[in-house]
Amino acid sequence: MFKKDPLQIISFQTYGSSNHLYARGRAIEDESIDLEHKGVFKLLLNAWKRFETDEIKNTELRVKIGNDKFFYTTTDNKGYFLLDEKIDDISSYANEEGWVKLEFSFKLEQLSRTIKSDNRFPGEMLIPSQKASFGVISDIDDTILHTGISSILKWRVLINTFLVSSGKRMPLEGAPEFYHLLHQGKNGHEANPIFYVSHSPWNLYRYLEYFLKKNNFPKGPIILRNFPRPFSRKNKGEKPQKQKEILNLLKAYPKMNFILIGDIGEHDPDIYLEIAEAYPERISAIYLRSVNHKKKIFRVKSLYNQYKTTPVLLVENTDQAIVHAKKHHFIK
Repeated sequence: MFKKDPLQIISFQTYGSSNHLYARGRAIEDESIDLEHKGVFKLLLNAWKRFETDEIKNTELRVKIGNDKFFYTTTDNKGYFLLDEKIDDISSYANEEGWVKLEFSFKLEQLSRTIKSDNRFPGEMLIPSQKASFGVISDIDDTILHTGISSILKWRVLINTFLVSSGKRMPLEGAPEFYHLLHQGKNGHEANPIFYVSHSPWNLYRYLEYFLKKNNFPKGPIILRNFPRPFSRKNKGEKPQKQKEILNLLKAYPKMNFILIGDIGEHDPDIYLEIAEAYPERISAIYLRSVNHKKKIFRVKSLYNQYKTTPVLLVENTDQAIVHAKKHHFIK
């Protein structure tokens, strides 16, 4: 008989409010993926593990805040869980940056398996600080992380994702410094929240979380998407998942303005323009990282040619973005 791997709960960094608990993650077997590992075979094996997961299905979990608040949720048939409910004020549990510590655990009587980490799994939820003057919603692929999303047949995306360890992936030059300046704001102490929204599936959550932490990006909720079903089609007129998630953020924080950061490689220019036109008072600026592709540059310039409501910058290097952000009093 093969020895089964121990169980674990992976909590995704999420966002909520003092009266809204929003926790999500996944319960799966722990296959000990090494995000720093080198070597083609090991990298391919790790990539396989990220997508060929052994889920803990239909299992009740407990969520604890502090020592006195308990909530319960149940995993679905893919091991994912979502706890989304109104609660009493929990602002006193947040640190100065707005992070609330959560603790997840399995309901032991349902299990007959080994559990990793003495059945205590950490998580965090962000309640934006009262000091914040705006929020930042940023794409990841080719905005802060080289992926090759605009390459022919996406071959660079496959190579970078499956044959380069997360620890060896390089951020775009100057991006961590720029994001810290935005996080600190115009007085240097604002704690403006950074939300990382990507088209990548949740299977890559730990890979991207590790990349952001290793490269010293400001900590922020990471919002990905469910892995699409084979041959599935979108309903006519249905918005891209990234656009839905950005609209959810605007709805969650109706008094907060946002800066949108993306790239011109895929759909960010169209999504951001549509959102800015729908919420002209809420979008303070749009930064679009340029890629070396003449047709895409021409298309984006044409798309924004008549748009004057919100400041828009096609970013060729981070220094340009910093100068622009200082000019508009986003950073000191």
